Amino acid sequence: MIEIIAKWTVMLFGLIFIGVGFLMLFKPEKARAILRKAGSTNFINYAEITIRLIPAIGLILSAEYSKFPEIFKIAGWFMLCTSLVLYFVPRHLHHNFSLKAADILKPIYFQLISPISVLIGILLIYNVS
Repeated sequence: MIEIIAKWTVMLFGLIFIGVGFLMLFKPEKARAILRKAGSTNFINYAEITIRLIPAIGLILSAEYSKFPEIFKIAGWFMLCTSLVLYFVPRHLHHNFSLKAADILKPIYFQLISPISVLIGILLIYNVS
């Protein structure tokens, strides 16, 4: 039962990657505005970090049922550990980083990297189906 929930979690995570890819392609200014909000309030900061834990655990639990178990384990543990570290990073540092990243990433860059997000989403879904 756990593996089924984990697989569906990873598939949903893949769909989110695909959706974000299309958002970056067709509405790059909106994607940039969302990036600017990362860590902007306590609620957004801790909700963002907590929500990252769900697909991270899904990747770890579905790894042995995927086509590339080692990659899933590494990605899942990396996401899990970085999420846990972010709980202890002061919120203003997280927010300042997202603001600087948004300044560097012009809308055209979002459009250029959008296919990578779609590809990651497709690969996630393919590897657990």
